[in-house]
Amino acid sequence: MVGQTRTYELDYTPPLDWAFFLQYLGARATLGVEAVEEERYVRTFALGESRGTLSFTHHPTAALILLTIEAKVGTETQAILARARRMFDLEIDLSSVHLVLGADPRIGPLLAASPGIRVPGAWSPFELLVRTIVGQQVTVKAATTIMGRIASRLGEPVDPASRGGPSFLFPTPRAVADGKLEAIGMPSRRVQTLQHVARAIADATIPFPDGDSCVVGVKEALLSMPGIGPWTVEYFALRALREADAWPGTDLVLRRALEPHEPGRPTTAADHWRPFRGYAAVHLWNHAARQSLPQTADQKKNES
Repeated sequence: MVGQTRTYELDYTPPLDWAFFLQYLGARATLGVEAVEEERYVRTFALGESRGTLSFTHHPTAALILLTIEAKVGTETQAILARARRMFDLEIDLSSVHLVLGADPRIGPLLAASPGIRVPGAWSPFELLVRTIVGQQVTVKAATTIMGRIASRLGEPVDPASRGGPSFLFPTPRAVADGKLEAIGMPSRRVQTLQHVARAIADATIPFPDGDSCVVGVKEALLSMPGIGPWTVEYFALRALREADAWPGTDLVLRRALEPHEPGRPTTAADHWRPFRGYAAVHLWNHAARQSLPQTADQKKNES
C-alpha cells in the first residue's frame, strides 16, 4: 500500500479488557473490511482524502493502545485519533461506572469478574448503522455474513494489489442507497429500510453523527423512519453516539436477564443502573456470550 506508516499511542485510565474487545470485534468483523489477527484488530478506513489501513494492538506493559496508520495522511490525523479513542471508549474513567454498578446484585459480580469492559464503539457511524439494521432479528453470525456480502458487492478496493488482509472500504451511504442488493440474504422489507435510510443520509435529509451532532436529534430522526424501531436506535446510540445510558430494552438477552427479577417490567428494572445502563447491557451481553446463550435481537414487529 502506497503511503506512510506511523504509530501513535492512545492512553487511557485503567482498567481495559483488550481480550474482550478482540472477541467482540472479531465476532462481528466484516470480511474484507476488518479482521482480528492474533492480538491485533485491523481495518480499512476512509476519511477526507485519506485511504488506508488502521491497526490496533495493546501495549504489553503500559496503559496504551498502539494505533498504526498505514496511509498517506495529512490534516486528517487528529480526526483519525479522535475516532480511534471513541471506538475503544478511552475517554471514560471506569471508576464512575463501577461506583454505580458495582454494588448491584446482578451487575456487580459481572463487573468484578471483568472490570475492564468498556462499550465497543465504531470507526464509522454509518457502517455501524448498516450493521444494526442488518442485525435486526438475526444472529450475530448471520449479520456478519451479510455485512461481508454488502462490502464485497459495493465496497471500493483500497489496494487491489494487497493480499492477506482487509482490502475493501466499507461502501458509502450513496453506494448502499443505489446499489444492487438483491439476494443479499435479507428480507426485501429490510433491504428497503436499509436503502431508504442510506439515501436519507447521503442526501443529508436527516441529521447524522458528524462532530458534535445532537444525540436526541439523530435518534428522533432515525426513529421516524419506516423499519427503524427502539432497539435499533438504542443500540446505535450506545455504540455510535456514545450515549452511556442507552438501553435497547427489547433485546432478548437483556429481557431474559431482567425478567426473573421484575416480571413484565424489564425496562423499569434497568432504571437502577442509570446513568450507565449501556455499560450494564454490555456486561449482560458478555455474560450471555460466555454462557453461549442466543445472541439475537428481539425487536418489535415494526422493526422487521
